[in-house]
Amino acid sequence: MAWFALVPLLKAVEGVPTRKALLYGGIAGFVHYVTLVYWIVPVLSHYGKMNPVASIAPFLLLTAYLSVYPALFCLFVSRLRPGSPFYSLAVASVWVLLEYTRTHLLTGFPWCLMGHSQYRHPTLIQAANLAGVFGISFLLTLANGALFAFLRFRKRALPQALQAAFALALALAYGYHSLHQIRLRSQEAGGIRVAVVQANIDQSVKWNPAYRRKTLDTYLGLSQKALSYKPRVLVWPETAVPFFFQEKSRLRARLCALPARSGVDLIFGSPAYDRRRGGIRYLNRAYLIRGGESMPLPEAHYDKMHLVPFGEYVPLKKYLPFVDRLVQAAGDFAAGTKAVPLRMNGHAAGVLICFEAIFPEPARTHARKGADLLVNLTNDAWFGRTSAPYQHLAMTVFRAVETGRPLVRAANTGFSALVDPSGKILARTGLFQEALLVGEVTPGSREPTIYTRLGDLLLLPVLLLAATGLYAARKRLSNE
Repeated sequence: MAWFALVPLLKAVEGVPTRKALLYGGIAGFVHYVTLVYWIVPVLSHYGKMNPVASIAPFLLLTAYLSVYPALFCLFVSRLRPGSPFYSLAVASVWVLLEYTRTHLLTGFPWCLMGHSQYRHPTLIQAANLAGVFGISFLLTLANGALFAFLRFRKRALPQALQAAFALALALAYGYHSLHQIRLRSQEAGGIRVAVVQANIDQSVKWNPAYRRKTLDTYLGLSQKALSYKPRVLVWPETAVPFFFQEKSRLRARLCALPARSGVDLIFGSPAYDRRRGGIRYLNRAYLIRGGESMPLPEAHYDKMHLVPFGEYVPLKKYLPFVDRLVQAAGDFAAGTKAVPLRMNGHAAGVLICFEAIFPEPARTHARKGADLLVNLTNDAWFGRTSAPYQHLAMTVFRAVETGRPLVRAANTGFSALVDPSGKILARTGLFQEALLVGEVTPGSREPTIYTRLGDLLLLPVLLLAATGLYAARKRLSNE
């Protein structure tokens, strides 16, 4: 539906006054985001211990904020002329500019961009290794604009239809070429056998000290089963270890015995802290213990850099003393300062912790620094049985395509998954199941993708087109 979903909206706002364009766009956006991020209400009420009625307020505030973007989109496209040869290009450019803004403004919230809808189509989404997910969004909105113009003006809009068809043909041709290259590499390069442990620990007891031993027993038991498949790497989810691993304890000793005896590398999540100037900074950390070793090397850890607002810290806490965090296991978390891949024997893993996987930049940074494998540790238990785990997985797929690196995803309650560099989901677990996922992934090429090297620079022509369209819209607004 993404290929034609905007056509009714473009028709509705064609040439309407400014207020109506904003109203129609705001209503369309509000309805869309209410159905998209409704899962915020059960998360806040169940895990945040908020009154169910009170939890609706932050949900509606977020929905209202997100609705501003389609409202602005409708405002600007209502000033454009569908009969113009550049109408669909301007429509696509404005849409992508607004998606880019949403990705970066106020720490960013690029949840389910238009391009993410195509995650199940590897051939089409290979263009993301050139221009990121924004490139796929551009292609989709270009098609929507061209289709509307063609339905509206027929022959007069034929150049726009040809533009969109040519762009789609180029994307598919490039996709076939990229997939062929990925297949050749997978035949030539040796794969890494990985095992992902999904322990399905109930979020309501995860931080209860009485359940720490049982939690660790579950992970160690599943890991012992995984060893029969002879993996090179074992991966546990975000905060799989519900205690401070950096402190000496019997539980830590039991955990360290696994890689020491098995010779298998182990990547896992654990909360951590850092004492500085008499204060304590809490960190969401991933550790690597190399096979045959009993402790991680001093540099073998990664601290989450892009934190979840209100989940791991409260923005503007000085001005919002009445707002508390969703996670109460420790104090406010601090952001890590270095994106350093974890060095295994012959390979390097770029770790993305939970929320970081919806942003292109952390994965790009790890790939530029030598990571040939991406590892996403997450705890989607917060989402419950809603659509959010499905949405989260769909967005994560694009990090593999953009960087040309396979992605190993370990989730506490699902979905854990193995994703190849083309974005194809090779295997995944079920939701809220105790599971073990074992398979081979081919490390990424040493040659970085264009998107890894240049990032969003290829969007500059699109942003210039958007600026031109906005300037034209401004002139029409001033004449209205």
